[in-house]
Amino acid sequence: MKKRKFDLFAGINGTFLILLALLTFYPLWHEISLSLSSSEQASRGGLFLWPRNLTFGAYGIVLRSEQLWLAYRNSAVITLASTILSVFFTATTAYPLVKSNLPGRRLFTGLILFTMLFSGGIIPHYLLVKQLGLINTLWAMIIPGMISAFNVIIMLNFFRSLPEEIEESATMDGANPIRILFTIIFPLSAPVLATVALWEAVGQWNNFFQAFLYLNDKSLYTLPVLLREIIDGQQAESLTGKLVETSQESVIGSTIVVSLIPILLVYPFLQKYFTKGVLLGSVKS
Repeated sequence: MKKRKFDLFAGINGTFLILLALLTFYPLWHEISLSLSSSEQASRGGLFLWPRNLTFGAYGIVLRSEQLWLAYRNSAVITLASTILSVFFTATTAYPLVKSNLPGRRLFTGLILFTMLFSGGIIPHYLLVKQLGLINTLWAMIIPGMISAFNVIIMLNFFRSLPEEIEESATMDGANPIRILFTIIFPLSAPVLATVALWEAVGQWNNFFQAFLYLNDKSLYTLPVLLREIIDGQQAESLTGKLVETSQESVIGSTIVVSLIPILLVYPFLQKYFTKGVLLGSVKS
């Protein structure tokens, strides 16, 4: 029987990746342990390897909060609408740019690349959203980021990798460009569409800065903004009442865990497309 040689590089690499994974996972595990600990133990702080004096009191308080469910609804609406619209408009922008007979194709591609290098900045962006009348509406979170230049380039490169013979065959059978796009190109592009959808969904679900800028009405708060309010302690008492059953740290930890659940549930279903979509979309043909 042939004896396998020990690979020093593979051993060091594996050990490093395991340590990196533990370091990456620990902040989430810390919040989970903190949210399940009693008030006295959570207030002590320090390193949490396991929950101390296990209790679900913080989750009971958080799940009974109307403000949390309101923020949950706002985040879900923004994420769902933004993901669908972003994937659709990004794909319909990238697909025509693949066609060599499109007039001004190089100009349009150059303009898209220009926005990746130069932008107006925060203040012009805010003034534009204000003049459009989007302040204090959920559309302020959806419309400005509907098309990402980076995602357009990724999709454009993916579309280039598809065989032209497929479209030529469909054209000979009488299919027009719109039918080809929706019935042939989109189904074949599931990896890159799923990848862009995952990027957009995760980005919008965790989007704090734009929500903080554009949403001043508390009924429009998203989960990151609500979490910031809880951490600052400005809304803790109105959210939790008198904190007699658990500590503010446990409430913060349980709110973080509850807000992460949708993304943790969605990610495994899209992860299988992630590597293929990024790899094929990033190769320049």
